[in-house]
Amino acid sequence: MDERLPDIRITVEPDPDTFAAEIETRLLDSLKQNVPASDYAPFGVLARYSEGTILGGLIGGTSYGWLLIKYLWVAEDLRCQGLGARIMRLAEEEVLSRGCHGAWLDTSSQRARNFYAKLGYDIFGTLENREGEKPQGHAHSFLYKRFPVTDKPIEASSQG
Repeated sequence: MDERLPDIRITVEPDPDTFAAEIETRLLDSLKQNVPASDYAPFGVLARYSEGTILGGLIGGTSYGWLLIKYLWVAEDLRCQGLGARIMRLAEEEVLSRGCHGAWLDTSSQRARNFYAKLGYDIFGTLENREGEKPQGHAHSFLYKRFPVTDKPIEASSQG
């Protein structure tokens, strides 16, 4: 045990949701000390029926001129009908208005990789399980997209 840290207990916790927000908040506060300071700004895009049922959405944030897409989900029965592309388009329009020059994300789904490729995303890295590692054949890909250079920011709209 490190004698400088005698009263600290380190444990594995089965439910990180109970402390995840605090860890993220503290990390983002720390990043504000960087040079240049982090300018992280979270946002989301939501698709729902007029009565309120959520059909899909995106959770992400912008920092250092990039959109990080943390989560994108579309109800299974609405996939392959353009809703996911509309959500992505609105998110990209929003971050262009914030001055972003690109977006990045990660996925382990081949179906999602194909979807993002159709939207102009390219793979910049892949973690692949080697022979004998479980699950066999699993790959986790990191993708990015550079936005076209424009003279002025595009105004975001909720039209799709």
